[in-house]
Amino acid sequence: MTKQEKNEVIELLKGKFSQYNNFYITDTESLTVAQIGKLRNICFNKQVEMKVAKNTLIKKALESIDAEKYAGVYDSLHKVTALMFSENPKDPAVIISGFRKENNQERPVLKAAFINGDVFVGDNQLKALTLIKTKNELIGDIIGLLQSPIQRVLGALQNKEKAAEEVAAPVAEAAPVVAEAPVAEAPAAPAEDAAPEAPVAEA
Repeated sequence: MTKQEKNEVIELLKGKFSQYNNFYITDTESLTVAQIGKLRNICFNKQVEMKVAKNTLIKKALESIDAEKYAGVYDSLHKVTALMFSENPKDPAVIISGFRKENNQERPVLKAAFINGDVFVGDNQLKALTLIKTKNELIGDIIGLLQSPIQRVLGALQNKEKAAEEVAAPVAEAAPVVAEAPVAEAPAAPAEDAAPEAPVAEA
């Protein structure tokens, strides 16, 4: 590889490292050409960019951007290295796990992962990375937590209103009608007997 070609690779890698906040450093040694091609296709379908490059060129690209920021991944740059760039921080981990399971092997091996400024070193970090929450998933969890109390309150209010309607159904209360008892008329007082006329003395 000429110096110009090396510089072109370094510039290409710099662009990818600047574009993505997440990248994985993997070891693809012992994978066949066919397996590498299959892995590339899986990455392409998942919108993960896969680049194979020499470790020295990868390190130079990282150092030219921010030597201190990427210091944690330098020790992982050995043997055959394939880089996986992704917007979603866990997609490469899911791809690696699925590929290994499908092909009954331990390749590719995770050497390191750079996730939003944090460095995860070693293949033993792979399982944890497959479970990492994405930004959208975290937002969804927060929204769910915020909505949960409101939904409980609304549910309680709805149940309370329903129970009230069932127990206290509107009943038209009719005032009792009291029949007036007929007033008994007092019997007419008997007419007083006329006083007997005094006898008239005959003259």
